[in-house]
Amino acid sequence: MRTLYFRPGLVSTLLQSCALLNVSPLLRELIVEAARIGRLRMRNHLECALRDLTISHIEKSSRVSISVTLPKESRALAVSEAVLNDPAQTQKLASLCADVGVSVRTVQRLFRKEIGMDFETWRRQVRLIKAVELLVSGRSVKETAFAIGYRQSSAFVEAFRQTFGMAPKSWLASIEDHGRRRGVGGLNICRR
Repeated sequence: MRTLYFRPGLVSTLLQSCALLNVSPLLRELIVEAARIGRLRMRNHLECALRDLTISHIEKSSRVSISVTLPKESRALAVSEAVLNDPAQTQKLASLCADVGVSVRTVQRLFRKEIGMDFETWRRQVRLIKAVELLVSGRSVKETAFAIGYRQSSAFVEAFRQTFGMAPKSWLASIEDHGRRRGVGGLNICRR
């Protein structure tokens, strides 16, 4: 892992808190080069260009959510806990709502209001976070896909790719490679 420190005001206000970012191959190399140089000097035009290009790519990087937000309202919380207890269950939202005694429209409204996303997007996020846990623990892609409720491993691979920017096997290989080389797997953004 590499840590970059920026002077206040250099990075947009969107990145002034901790965030996990998808790191493209170009951004990875920019970070490695910036870390190799160390303190970038303002009088060196190439180092200023490196800094500006790195900041530009960081600000354009998509964020990866690594946590799950739960609704506060008791009925929506009961629906979400049913999913958390068994991410592989494929029970429709209508059935989950019926078990709790709430309408689908009410749960959807509460999820959008309290979490900022619809229920199915939230459920996909829960499943993918569980998938990361399973993959890192040594489960195969196929085992992981079935364990989190996908009937086809190809559908899981596509959902993973859309979220993390690469297929699960490539993602695992990059983590293992970064662990060996002590390279960039994620990017920790800090302010001084």
